[in-house]
Amino acid sequence: MNVKSCLTTLVLLSSFSLPALSATVASPDYSGEYLCKGNNVTVGDYEVTIYLKKNRRNSTANVSVYDLATHTENKQSYTGQAITRGRQLAMTFKLSDAKYAEFSTGMGQFTKVGKSGWSFKNDYYEPDDTGGNYGHETCTMKPLQTTPNTTPANKR
Repeated sequence: MNVKSCLTTLVLLSSFSLPALSATVASPDYSGEYLCKGNNVTVGDYEVTIYLKKNRRNSTANVSVYDLATHTENKQSYTGQAITRGRQLAMTFKLSDAKYAEFSTGMGQFTKVGKSGWSFKNDYYEPDDTGGNYGHETCTMKPLQTTPNTTPANKR
């Protein structure tokens, strides 16, 4: 077999394997309300609620984009964005609404909880005038509220 035949064979074989390699599984939709418990070097232990809502318009098959809102125990709110690829998570949100707002940046990993729930662990960094603040949190999706089935009056 000459070099040209070998190269042709390799190209043909690799073209059959490319679709299998490039096929991706769509990321799950992580939209929902998450109750988070965390700790950082400035505040200590804390609890927050994070809301993720998938931005379908800007998501792709490989990367999902989310609008993010965080509400703290002391009624402060922060907004930002998150992206996921598979079970990987990256997020950023504004720490203030000032003209030169500082941003918190985090990265994490999702884990399946039950049949339809998720949790994620997030490590983050927040810049400040004293060199920055860092911490971690574990967030668990709050179960969806379901309404009990009611029996129509004519079926009683």
